[in-house]
This record gives sequence, structure tokens and C-alpha cells, in this order.
Amino acid sequence: MSIDTGLCMLIKQIKHHIIPLFGKKMTRKIKAKDMDRSLRFAGTIARWIVPQYTERKFRFFNSVINGVISHIRPRGVRKTTVNLEREDRTLLKVRIFSPKKQKTEKTPGMLWLHGGGYCMGTPEQDIWTIREYIRENGCTVVAPCYTLATEKPYPAALDDCYLALLWMRDHCEELSVRDDQIFVAGSSAGGGLTAALCIYARDKKEVSIAYQMPLYPMLDDRMITPSSQDNDGPVWNTASNITAWKKYLGNSFQTDAVSPYAAPGRLEDFSDLPPAFTFVGDIEPFYNETVDFMEKMKSAGIPADCKVYHGAYHGFDVLCWFSKPSRDAHRVMLENYRRASKECFKAQVK
Repeated sequence: MSIDTGLCMLIKQIKHHIIPLFGKKMTRKIKAKDMDRSLRFAGTIARWIVPQYTERKFRFFNSVINGVISHIRPRGVRKTTVNLEREDRTLLKVRIFSPKKQKTEKTPGMLWLHGGGYCMGTPEQDIWTIREYIRENGCTVVAPCYTLATEKPYPAALDDCYLALLWMRDHCEELSVRDDQIFVAGSSAGGGLTAALCIYARDKKEVSIAYQMPLYPMLDDRMITPSSQDNDGPVWNTASNITAWKKYLGNSFQTDAVSPYAAPGRLEDFSDLPPAFTFVGDIEPFYNETVDFMEKMKSAGIPADCKVYHGAYHGFDVLCWFSKPSRDAHRVMLENYRRASKECFKAQVK
């Protein structure tokens, strides 16, 4: 062995085995002191209860969610269900939430997409957020029970959401919804589906979306941003993210075969997308990809606003709904919804 060859081997050993011991790309430990004081206790408990999600845990929590949460019926909200036929003749359940009191005029319609890492969840888990939109101006909210990745991978969920969007477009009159004000919103995986659906609808040119709110969205399976790598934060972390993306994308996970319709963070052409608003915490895995996505929208000339909350982890607005950051996030969210209701219109394609 030559001196040069031996030196190269030594450098490789130092690079791959020695340097990491001194802190190169170690796990990003989210400590209690990194969390906003009002979020600290709930975050600590959440991380203790579910250190990370596995497929088995996704299925367990989904059974709990569907067994308990799906039956919630808050005051002032009418809940009905329609069944839409898919191409394979199976049925997609779609929940419709509307004010119990008759509306006097048409309002924007909201297509709401629930979160859960593409692997769990039901529309009713977000009923308190949905109720805020309804209370604001009598908004009608349409929420599909889209196919979860534990049952079928992409594009099943997106196909379901698009089917619900087309149905909503065709039933604006009976829903008392303005057909030039169809909004799409959702959080986490629902935020990812929101962004994906807006891209897909733009390209299909069959239905117009006037406004979008992809809240702390799950956008990119590559996990190439600093916040998404080796993050052990509460509620959702890198390990859970990997498991969920693998279920959603199957063998395409982290390959060049993944479409922006599946992982919107891969999008290159941001033109002609609907105006957008989001909020996100700065210690959660989706922080950087959310900020980057919104900046790219703005660079393409799309009105896009992103509110960042210091010391906030994933889903803080739901887990700590009573906290100051959560209350402020919902206040800003409703302010942007109110503004969009006055300013954002897009006529349907005839």
C-alpha cells in the first residue's frame, strides 16, 4: 500500500467515524428550553407518550381517532355526509360542515384536508378549527375522508381530494357557496395535500382555486433542509416523517420518480398558483421547507405570507389550543381568511 493510498483511507476513517463523535450532524435535540414556555409541558408529555410513529402506531391511533373523535358534534354546526363514487366504483365519504342557522348570502367555500402524516386521521379531528371558519362568516366546509397511506399509497389520497374538489365546484349553488371563491386548506399532511391539490388543479385546468392555506405542511420526502434532518421534536420528528413518507410513496420514496403532486416541495414552476397563507413553528421538522416553499411562491409573484412562531413544535396550535402562540396563530389565520374573503376571487373555467 502506498503512502497516498494509506493517507486517503485514514482521511475517510476520520470523516466517517471520528468527526461525528465530536458533533458533526448529530441528532438535533429539541430540549425543553427550546420550546416556548407555554408549550413546554404539553410538548414534554407528547414526546414521552409517542417518541415516534411506526406503522403499527399509525393504525392504533387511527382506530382511536375514528372510534372517538369522528362522533364529535359541536354546537352550532350542522354535519352531513355525501358518498362520491370513485372510478373503481368504491365510495368516498365526504363530510359537509355548515352553520345550523340558514345563511342569508353565499360565502367562500372551504375544502378542508385533515392531517395525520398521510397515514391517520379524520375530518372531525379538526372540528374546532373548522368551526372557527363557520363562525367567521357562515362558511361551508367540505372535508373528504381521503384514503390513508396505510391502505393505499399515492396517488389515492390526492385522487380523493380532487374528486371532492370537483364535486364541490359542481354543487356550489346547493352549498350556498360562491363558485369564484373556492378555498383549500389543511394542516400537516393536509397542508401538503392542499399544496399538491392546488398544483394539480392548476395543471388540469378543470377547477379554479381562489386561495390556499397549507398550514405547517408536509411537503418534501427528501428531507434536505436543516430542520427536517435528525429532528427529535415533540409530536412529529424525523423518524416519524421517514415512516410516513415511505408508506405514502412506497418504492418511489426519495427517488427522482416522485412528482410535485406527491411531494410539493419538489415543484419548480410556481406560476399561477393561488395566493397563500401559512404558519409554522421554528423547532419542527417542516419549518425550513415551509418557509422555502412560501419564499419560492413570492419569487414567482404569488402573494404568500408565512408567520413563524419561535419555540413552537409541530401541531402546537392543536395540542396547546389554550396557549398564547396557539391563540395568536388562529387569530392571524382568521385575519388572512377574512382578507381573502374580501380580496381573492377566481372564476371557474367554463
